[in-house]
Amino acid sequence: MYWNEASECCGRRDLEELQLERLKALVERVYRQVPFYRNRLEEAGIRPESIRSLDDLQKIPFTTKADLRDNYPFGLFAVPMDEIIRIHASTGTTGKPTVVGYTRKDIETWAEVMARTLMSAGAHQGDIIQVAYGYGLFTGGLGAHYGAEKIGAAVVPVSTGNTKRQITLLEDFGTTVLCSTPSYALYLAEAAEERGISTRDLALRVGVFGAEPWTDNLRKEIEKKLHVSAIDIYGLSEIIGPGVASECEAKDGLHIMEDHFLPEIIDPATGEPRGDGTAGELVITTLTKEGIPLLRYRVRDITRLTRDACSCGRTTARMERVTGRSDDMLIIRGVNVFPSQIESVLLEIPEAAPHYLIYVDREKSLDTIEVHVEVSEEMFSDEVREMAKVEKRIRAEVESILGIGVRIKLVEPRSITRSEGKAVRVIDRRKK
Repeated sequence: MYWNEASECCGRRDLEELQLERLKALVERVYRQVPFYRNRLEEAGIRPESIRSLDDLQKIPFTTKADLRDNYPFGLFAVPMDEIIRIHASTGTTGKPTVVGYTRKDIETWAEVMARTLMSAGAHQGDIIQVAYGYGLFTGGLGAHYGAEKIGAAVVPVSTGNTKRQITLLEDFGTTVLCSTPSYALYLAEAAEERGISTRDLALRVGVFGAEPWTDNLRKEIEKKLHVSAIDIYGLSEIIGPGVASECEAKDGLHIMEDHFLPEIIDPATGEPRGDGTAGELVITTLTKEGIPLLRYRVRDITRLTRDACSCGRTTARMERVTGRSDDMLIIRGVNVFPSQIESVLLEIPEAAPHYLIYVDREKSLDTIEVHVEVSEEMFSDEVREMAKVEKRIRAEVESILGIGVRIKLVEPRSITRSEGKAVRVIDRRKK
């Protein structure tokens, strides 16, 4: 199903002509209206007329999250404040929050790309969509809400938390589409099971999950426990919120809304471009945003692009599921480690539950990694010898994937704190 077939199935040549037209207008606009960008472009010897082809994008300097924080709160806004009708911000856990502003047209664009997202997941006008993303300064809840209303579905704006109520609403309202983080979806399935509720009896058929990296193995686990088709979506507040890219029902990569967001892949160390099919850091230019347009924003997520045809008929570039981040990946004794690598191993081992916590420490100048893994009730009550066998197997599998030694500690069921938002997977005690 398509929400906007003309945009989603546009020919590559026509799409690139549109992108170039919008890129030229964007550079002209930020050069005139945003002092930060005018200074940055002039330092690089670039004026608006310098942009003659999409290849000229490589001449433009990158924008980083530090730039947003250095210009806190409104220094990168490209319109007067009386044209801003919405302000969102990050939590600011690592410094000043990043602040983004939306004009009325930006809100309309957001609703448009989220309508495409939901339709590509298999949602439609007759659905009841329960939004269990957070509402507030976080962009997740409102983005899904706008898209659901735009396609004409009924929205249940329950937000995060209050798991008991979430399950009651799933039952009583006959919710057919759930929007949440994947970790919370799994938690809902477990909580329903604890209450003696069979998820097979729910009307749910589609899950639209994002806001945190997750593996295909976790998808299988969620689909098995919730009996839904689990669809991965992608977005970030700096770009627009959710709606930057989404899987279709083919589940073969996430379609980027390329008429609004121009993607690149670069080498995270050198900044040099990488071709399709090669993993690297995602960079996005916002082609149509008015409130806070961004040129070549370094997203820090690691992925790869393909422009091969998709069986769904959409022609936009697709990004591979995010495997980690270039800025918060763990570096253990010189080895790059992503939590998703460990998760993929655990989900292949039936005795292990899909809940884990990674502790990173430094002992006598040597980095160490210990993974706490929940096991099933049956395994935890089994003989110590059997537990030791499972622990040894998990350690061998993880070490094989990572290429470094790890410690594994098996812990009792439900001893790792469940998250109602983004799951906390890593506790890095080297920084303390």
